[in-house]
Amino acid sequence: MKTLSNFRWLTCGSLMAALLALASCSSMPERVAPGTPRAEIENRLGRPTTVHTLPNGTRLQYSGQPSGQWVHNLDLGPDGRLVHSVQVMDIDWMQKNIEVGRWNRDDVLLNMGRPAQVERVARFDGQVWTYRFKQMEFPRQAHVHLDPAGVVRQLMFTDELVADDAGAPYSDGG
Repeated sequence: MKTLSNFRWLTCGSLMAALLALASCSSMPERVAPGTPRAEIENRLGRPTTVHTLPNGTRLQYSGQPSGQWVHNLDLGPDGRLVHSVQVMDIDWMQKNIEVGRWNRDDVLLNMGRPAQVERVARFDGQVWTYRFKQMEFPRQAHVHLDPAGVVRQLMFTDELVADDAGAPYSDGG
């Protein structure tokens, strides 16, 4: 009888987990339909991490940085309805859109939000802003090098070191 009770408990728990996962899918930024009004977006997703004013509307930015590996930009038109949504923590998006020598600190913040980490390195005079993302299922990092004037001078990608079960860092073969 105890085994049957445990089975029911596991089945109920699995069902609840599946329902929660399904419910959370509808609140994912990439699942918000074009034309959705801002109030409905914020009701479903919560308050954005940052709100930017655009020349012809508003950008709601939802960021998982520093712990998460995503940044979603939801652009609203002048009527306050969703026009375009994009997840920018994607290697193809970053390589295509980040303009070395043209983008500045404000462009990076507008498009990618606050970085997971800001640091300095010996061979570069300026700051290195690091963002976490996934390439396929592998944890990666994008490093945006900003010179003292705030201009993007370099974009680099590295594997993100993760800890194994014993706490020692390792890389997934990168």
